[in-house]
Amino acid sequence: MPAKSPISTPSAPLVPALASQRLMSLDALRGFDMFWIIGGEDILQSLAHLSGSKTFEAIALRNTEHPEWNGFSFYDLIFPLFMFIAGVAVPFSFASHFAKGDSSTQLHWRIIRRGIVLILLGLVINGILHFNFDVHISQDASGHRQLVTNFSDVRFPSVLGRIGLAYVFAALIALHTRPRNQFLTAVGLLLGYWVALKYIPVPGFETGSLFPGENVGDYIDRNVLPGEMYKVVRDPEGLFSMIPAIATVLFGVMAGHWLRRVDRGGLTKAGGLALAGCVSLGLAWLWNMKFPFNKNLWSSSFVLWTSGWSLLLLSLFYLVIDVWKIQGWAFFFVVIGANAITIYVGQHIIDFEGLAKVAVSHRMHPTLHEAGGLFLKWLFLFFLYKQRIFLRV
Repeated sequence: MPAKSPISTPSAPLVPALASQRLMSLDALRGFDMFWIIGGEDILQSLAHLSGSKTFEAIALRNTEHPEWNGFSFYDLIFPLFMFIAGVAVPFSFASHFAKGDSSTQLHWRIIRRGIVLILLGLVINGILHFNFDVHISQDASGHRQLVTNFSDVRFPSVLGRIGLAYVFAALIALHTRPRNQFLTAVGLLLGYWVALKYIPVPGFETGSLFPGENVGDYIDRNVLPGEMYKVVRDPEGLFSMIPAIATVLFGVMAGHWLRRVDRGGLTKAGGLALAGCVSLGLAWLWNMKFPFNKNLWSSSFVLWTSGWSLLLLSLFYLVIDVWKIQGWAFFFVVIGANAITIYVGQHIIDFEGLAKVAVSHRMHPTLHEAGGLFLKWLFLFFLYKQRIFLRV
């Protein structure tokens, strides 16, 4: 008999049919998120430039670039939104696997395997297959010999690596604890991270400094991570900031629990998500005064702020697509969302933009070139979708 999991306890009334149900709104929201990564931002910038409106250009530019340090633009929402969505899918995935008769051991292996594959894909995108690997024996002043490996050309942290690690920890927490404890864990991670950055001293710098390279997270990453760092003295996808990133996924898990309830109607679920989103935004705004929004640090206020917007977007997509059944417009995004990791990796392998430039006259406006690349990516994904090929890790 499969081991019992907190996912199936009476604390969240469920209907058996929902165990294998796949929310169209979730695929659409994932696709909407990926749209901006695979070309949407470039199209928006080109359209803003074409419009001739300085205001439109300023708004588009500000919200399609990351702040250098503190601050927030809506482009900062893309990464945490994807992680939040991964969390939402966890309760549905667990229920589906248990309904099929999978054991707890099998589910543990699926979780860990998925994390490992994502980490490896991140390393491939970072170019680990092209680095110079140097192994030699060195001798220190006392005459001791040791094996030295040189990974100086490799950046080990990555976007996919962060998603993989945060997913593994959050999924294991979700598998072994009840929803209430999952929420408390997420809160504890955010508070603990804030306390660590504020009170743990860093050699050579003022305790509590949140400046680049001076905080405890950057210090630990510099001394633990092998290879090179994205910003020399720090890495936005470093190990220490994985702590609050796990909370981002866990907040998504909580939203997933809420959507699986059968003692609440669709309107109530959408309203509950929206209310939780507004509360999260309010708390984030207050915390921002002491612990600023910062994607590089993945600050606790940043987690609450991006989770708030993620909840509002999920509420809107769920209401329109799954409750009101207005679905035709969402197909474009569903196609992207059904193979999100595939196109994220694929665009690093296939030069879609180069192919589009060959197909489109160079006399055309740059917007058409950007749209052409995005269109080719969508056609590629549409082919996979029609063939029912879904490359998931």
